[in-house]
Amino acid sequence: MAEPFKNFFNVKMVSAMGQHLARAWPDFDEDGFVGVATSSLDDLELKERSAQITKALDAFLPNDFEHAASVMLTSLAPDKSGEIEGSETQDHGIAGWGIMPMADYVGSRGLEHFDLSMALLKEMTKRFTAELAIRYFILAEPRRTLSILKTWIDDPNPHVRRLISEGTRPRLPWAMRLPVFINDPKPVLTLLEKLKDDDDEYVRRSVANNLNDIAKDHPDTVAQVAARWMKGADKNRERLLKHACRTLIKQGHRDTLTVFGYGSPNIKLEKLDLLATHVTFGDTLMFSISLTSTAGATQKLVIDYAIHHRKSNGTTSPKVFKWKTGALDPSATLTAKRNHAIKKITTRTYYPGTHHLEILINGESFGKKTFELVMPDTR
Repeated sequence: MAEPFKNFFNVKMVSAMGQHLARAWPDFDEDGFVGVATSSLDDLELKERSAQITKALDAFLPNDFEHAASVMLTSLAPDKSGEIEGSETQDHGIAGWGIMPMADYVGSRGLEHFDLSMALLKEMTKRFTAELAIRYFILAEPRRTLSILKTWIDDPNPHVRRLISEGTRPRLPWAMRLPVFINDPKPVLTLLEKLKDDDDEYVRRSVANNLNDIAKDHPDTVAQVAARWMKGADKNRERLLKHACRTLIKQGHRDTLTVFGYGSPNIKLEKLDLLATHVTFGDTLMFSISLTSTAGATQKLVIDYAIHHRKSNGTTSPKVFKWKTGALDPSATLTAKRNHAIKKITTRTYYPGTHHLEILINGESFGKKTFELVMPDTR
């Protein structure tokens, strides 16, 4: 089992941070910093651990921000031309997860020192990422921040280029949302346009994730971008666009499906069978389909299914699940089976009663079946 990210914020890492900060500023209270930063650390989750280390930095770095910035800059590990060795602070300087609380310190304390802070975040992101911290500056001064980001488009370090696309994501997980870009994504799209064919997959993946964020509020806009970018696209850009449009494809957004060659399907659903019409919570819903092409040419198909889950008020709400993609020749028949586990998960509460299974082909509904969810008696 993978190590939880929160465990990277441990006494060893904080102690190493303290040593490098003391190396940069001999008056730094290394023991005091470590004591405050690691207090009850095991009881805290990831962001809480980072925030506690940030508070310790605030308490023990110089009160003068320019002096504090100089100390942090000197404490950083050397820049290795885009390579980040690992997740822990190295012997030669601070890198990896230790950057997260330092960058947050810059975001919360450095707004009145804009140019200095942006330069410092640029150096920090080379050793990990500053995607959370730069959002303080976007929220406070979006135009000024965007003007700086534009100058980083051709930076030789991929982590700097990725900061442009990742830091401007309107709905970046773990981070403050950016209402200015949720309402109007055009300034972000201008940046992404210049990064779409970046040499580094790490950057292109971030561009795709940013577009996926934008699609949640502006689906038609992203479909238009995808149609434009698909012209003359190489394999890297096609892969970027498929990842960027994953939510729209899953939702059956018609214009987006058309971009990827998934037109209105000429299909006859021959059969949709449920193995059982009553499913006990914790068991599996098993179903099968058989469909035949009625088209005169080969069709590209995206076959998904939706479970319309019953809610507490008796209504239902659909959740779409990916199933199959492929091509179907004229008059050919496709059969497929699926097992869908209905079990306890943290993101959904299940209620007994009538549920629905719906088959979706290229975003269009091709049939529904009803089943009853039975909750076991726990008395």
